[in-house]
Amino acid sequence: MLRGRRLLALLILLAAAWAAQASDWGAVAFSYHRFAEDAYPSTNVTLEQFEAHLEHLEAGGYNVWPLEKIARHVADDKAIPDRTVAITMDNAYRSVYEVAYPLLRERGWPFTVFVATDPVDGGYPGFMTWDQMREMAQNGGRFANHGATQENLLRLWTRYSGTLALRVVEQDILHANARLEEELGADVVDRLFAYPYGEYSAELAERVRELGYVGVGQQSGAIGPNSDLRSLPRFPMSEAFAGPEDFALRAATRALPIHDIDPWDPVVDGENPPRLWIRLENSMTDPEKLNCFVSGMGEAEVIWDDKAGGVFSIRAREKLDVGHSRYTCTLPAGESGRYYWLGQQWFVLPGD
Repeated sequence: MLRGRRLLALLILLAAAWAAQASDWGAVAFSYHRFAEDAYPSTNVTLEQFEAHLEHLEAGGYNVWPLEKIARHVADDKAIPDRTVAITMDNAYRSVYEVAYPLLRERGWPFTVFVATDPVDGGYPGFMTWDQMREMAQNGGRFANHGATQENLLRLWTRYSGTLALRVVEQDILHANARLEEELGADVVDRLFAYPYGEYSAELAERVRELGYVGVGQQSGAIGPNSDLRSLPRFPMSEAFAGPEDFALRAATRALPIHDIDPWDPVVDGENPPRLWIRLENSMTDPEKLNCFVSGMGEAEVIWDDKAGGVFSIRAREKLDVGHSRYTCTLPAGESGRYYWLGQQWFVLPGD
């Protein structure tokens, strides 16, 4: 009888350990724009940097998945293998085809290009052609919606009101989708929408969801079981943050397991600087090792309202400037050199 009880206790412990591990899955998505275009350092990575990124993923045995496959696993609550990443590019710049694509094709790795369709239709210099994208589709390329006009849809949404705002934004998204499917075929066009400039509001994100899209942002952080499909996080890559060590750190991150976050809406409306409230999953350990930062302001004070329950808040020391800001929280993930990571984007609109 005693042996049977010990066996039962062991099985319960193993089941609990498996359940905790199974809930701690996720992936990392990277957002690129330009490659080897030195005139645009804020949206460019050098050829040497990108080659180093791919070599790190290859040497580390990473799984490279299309972003749509990762989104499907999140939607279905299906575990994603550890060290899984997605490579994405925004706007369909020509250097994606000329620089990045040959390196990805050599490895047989999938990738996702979010296409702004009007510049492609207009034959703008610096953008890919539909023929180039059709070639890419034969070699691992997936394509998704980045709007037709390359306009900042959050600014359009707030510029107009009511049904007019809805109509303008919907027209931009639906026209882009129509052009993508006409030129490339629906079988290589995924139901993903990357917000231009990474900007959105809760209201805009909800409309994107209602149109049948998974929203994709540019807030830093890993994708996990609790990620919100209205705005999956990606790590933006630019020359200043694309060094080998920075990339390796981000590739190995896990999603900070959060139960609740308030406010979810990244638009700062009223209180500035905004206070962010977070409740962690109960399974989190060593919460005292949590560190949070504000872009441009350094470390932020973490105020624990209920440490045992994983409830805390953070707030910038000073008012956020117009434009983009970010709160970032990290926590050691147990394995040396790996961190749980959450990035909360903020947008202060002109006139606020």
